[in-house]
Amino acid sequence: MYKNIQQIILHKLTSMGEFVQFVRDCFYWMFRQPFRMQVFLKRLETIGVDSLSIIVLVGTFAGMVFGLQTGYAFRTFSAESLVGSTVGIAVTRELAPVFTALMIIARAGSSMAAQIGTMQVTEQVLALQSMGVNPIQYLVVPRVLASFIMVPLLTGVFDLVGILGSYVVGVHFLGIPEGPFLYRLKLYVDLDDIFQGLIKAAVFGVVLALISCFKGYQTEGGAEGVGKSTTQAVVYSSVTVLVLDYFLSYWILEWFPQF
Repeated sequence: MYKNIQQIILHKLTSMGEFVQFVRDCFYWMFRQPFRMQVFLKRLETIGVDSLSIIVLVGTFAGMVFGLQTGYAFRTFSAESLVGSTVGIAVTRELAPVFTALMIIARAGSSMAAQIGTMQVTEQVLALQSMGVNPIQYLVVPRVLASFIMVPLLTGVFDLVGILGSYVVGVHFLGIPEGPFLYRLKLYVDLDDIFQGLIKAAVFGVVLALISCFKGYQTEGGAEGVGKSTTQAVVYSSVTVLVLDYFLSYWILEWFPQF
C-alpha cells in the first residue's frame, strides 16, 4: 500500500512538472515567429463566435433566475428596489466570468483536448515535427491567445444579457418600479465591478486553454485515450477555475480595495 501511495505521488509530481514545462514552452513560442494569423483567426471563431449563442442563452436565464430569487427574497424586507444592484454586482463580479469559463470549457475546452489528442494518437503531431513545425506554436499558442481574448469578451456579453434578464423579470414580472431598479443599478454597479470580472475571465481563459491543450497533448492509447483526456480536461479545468476564482477574488479585494 505504501508503495502504491508513493507511486501515485510520484506520478502526480511528474505530471505537474510536465505541465510547468508545457506552460513554459507555450509562452516561449508565443513570441517567436512565424505568427500564423489565419490559424489564430480560426481559433477566435471556434472559441468565441461559435460560443456566442450558448453564452447569450445561459446568461439570460441565469440573470432571470437570480432576479427572480432575489426579488422574492427582498420582498420579505420590502427592498425589491435592490434587486437591480444586487444582480448587477453578482453578475459582473462572479457569475459572468465563472459561468462563461465553464461554458467555454464544456464546449471549446473539450474540443481542444479531443482535437489535439486525436492528432497525437494518429501521429499527426509527429508529422508536424518532421516538417519542421513546432506543435506547441502551431496547435497550442493560437488556442491560448484566442481564449485570452474571447473569454473576457463573452463575459461582457454575459454581463449585458444577465442584467437585461433580471430587468425583465424584476420590472415586468415582479412589478418593481423601473426608476428605482435602474437608479440603484447605476448607483452601485460601476466600471470597477466590470473590470474585476474581465480580469478574472482573462485568467480563466488562459488557464482553461492550457489545461485542455496539455491533456490533449499528453494523450496516448487510441480512441479510449482521447475520451479519457477529454474528460480529464473538462474536470481539471472546471475545478481549477472554481478554486482560482476564490484566490483571485481574495487577491483583488485585498490588494485593490478600490474595486
